[in-house]
Amino acid sequence: MSFVTIRLTTLAAAFLLIGCAKNDEEGSPFGSSGIPPQLRSKNQADASGTAIAPGGNAGPLPIQITPESDIVFTDPDNPDAGIPELETIMAKPKRGPWEESETIARQTAAREGKPILIWFTDSDRSPLCKAISAELFATNEFGKWADKNIVRLRVDASAKFDDTNLSLGDKITRQQEIKRYVQTLKKRYKVLGHPTILMLNASGEVLWKEAGYKRGQGDYTWGLIKQATAATQHQYEGWRKKLESKGYRDWEGKNGRKAFAKLVSYSEGNMILIEPGGERFRTHESKLSKQDRAWIEDQKTIRGIR
Repeated sequence: MSFVTIRLTTLAAAFLLIGCAKNDEEGSPFGSSGIPPQLRSKNQADASGTAIAPGGNAGPLPIQITPESDIVFTDPDNPDAGIPELETIMAKPKRGPWEESETIARQTAAREGKPILIWFTDSDRSPLCKAISAELFATNEFGKWADKNIVRLRVDASAKFDDTNLSLGDKITRQQEIKRYVQTLKKRYKVLGHPTILMLNASGEVLWKEAGYKRGQGDYTWGLIKQATAATQHQYEGWRKKLESKGYRDWEGKNGRKAFAKLVSYSEGNMILIEPGGERFRTHESKLSKQDRAWIEDQKTIRGIR
């Protein structure tokens, strides 16, 4: 092949790549960067949601899903290695009414289709934080409602941890980690004082933010939380219907716990499921509910699989 032919072939390939990149950029659910929000730098604007003035409201952004092409596996030669069992996720006990990890809160919200209530507090030094806790967050009525409707995340500047078996150096390290974690979230959500509460939809978009608290206004604050929850639920239902048309459905374990996911691999009863956020899990059909096993049999019949 001559030098001219090689040169022309190289140029043609370059133009083809540019055209493909442009089309991918225009069609990417993550914008021009092509990077999912959870993988972007925390100092980027759309990694932290939209800042909302206290008492304000804003329309949420559409909840996105991770394309399979964006999922990176640890071992490219064995992509199924290391995928956790679905049963371990379904069986994981709830550690308490308030989550302490933003990551876990975001995952739970996406799986259950619930908004996230974030409470920035200083439980040792803030009288108003103690007031909102006693008048609202610690009441039985709010607790029962919250268990059904929202995911709760507490970011406590005075957070305690079990240091029974920790050395002095480990205790100091753990204290510094907590301090950095709190400061990172305060910066991300532009929190300047305590208490501050925010409501996020399942995709992490800020719906409502309130700084401060006045004694005796527990019911009023709860009303604002309910309003944001109702708005999020309406959005989630539309998002869910769209995903159901693409093959996503509820999968139920024998313990009654559910996961909203899509079947992407099936072989002799072994299954790989993917959640809207891109998390993959493995299971066997024998570990699923009777209804799920019946659905699988119907799909096998349709496809002529024995």
